[in-house]
Amino acid sequence: MKKEKGKGDEPMASNYIRFDWAMKRLLRNKANFAVLEGFLTTLLNEKIVIQKLLESEGNQEDEFDKYNRVDMLAENSKGELILIEVQNNNEYAYFQRMLFGTSKLVTEYINRGEGYDKVRKVYSVNIVYFSLGNGKDIVYHGKTEFRGIHQNDVLELTPFQKQTFKVDAVSQLYPEYYILKVNDFNQVAKSPLEEWICYLNTGDIPDSATAPGLTEARERLKLDKMTKTELEAYYRHLDNIVILKDNILTERAEGRAEGRAEGRVEGRVEGRVEGRAEGRAEGRAEEKRETARNMKALNIPINTISQITGLSAEEIQGL
Repeated sequence: MKKEKGKGDEPMASNYIRFDWAMKRLLRNKANFAVLEGFLTTLLNEKIVIQKLLESEGNQEDEFDKYNRVDMLAENSKGELILIEVQNNNEYAYFQRMLFGTSKLVTEYINRGEGYDKVRKVYSVNIVYFSLGNGKDIVYHGKTEFRGIHQNDVLELTPFQKQTFKVDAVSQLYPEYYILKVNDFNQVAKSPLEEWICYLNTGDIPDSATAPGLTEARERLKLDKMTKTELEAYYRHLDNIVILKDNILTERAEGRAEGRAEGRVEGRVEGRVEGRAEGRAEGRAEEKRETARNMKALNIPINTISQITGLSAEEIQGL
């Protein structure tokens, strides 16, 4: 069942605390690790037990808090590092920042003089509330593999390396990335991971949800357990998110309009650059369609029109 959301609905979305706020205030408490462990177990598809939380840099709380990312760095029972980041603010270079974050962890968590076999495995989990890249899915997984340019075979570990490092593939030695584009989820949750994404999107936990960690979240992330002071701060946080989203949407709409009209004037990076690019793309697409219409009116063969405009035969026939 789709859930309609309006701008005015967001601060009062549900009876539960949003995940990003919970990461700031509640999930850092060891008594609440079960919520985080359940989320990671569902996402990584393996049992995750958190040993401890490590220092991370994204927990500032000041007047600019609405623009800060929220991150949490955990070490699991196997000694692997898991960086969880929630980002509300549109950031065009976010892919590079993911790379920077994992690279920094790799170098920071190895002692000087240790061999490369001591490099820690890193997972980068990114929950983004903006449109990151172009893609149809809501969850993306990235890993590193080496493929032959002639034989197209995947480079594998030797039996000795497998035994020594206790992994089966080269990709398991490298950082892995997960991107959850939670704003794009607008359907009935049919799997444990989708149940989590539904909560991340709406802040609501349906009674039917059974994914690991959500039962604990129902018990420990209720709004009515917060003090008056905490509630005031929490609602300010939600208001800031709404304002931030409105600003991004406004700048994007303005950018599209300017992109269609000008297509070349540079503006603000956030929202407006993306909007102009979309505006130029839409303008070029409409120009192709107009050209195809004119050619159809002249009874030019559809395959010829397709070759000239790049449109498919189905698109041309539908004009």
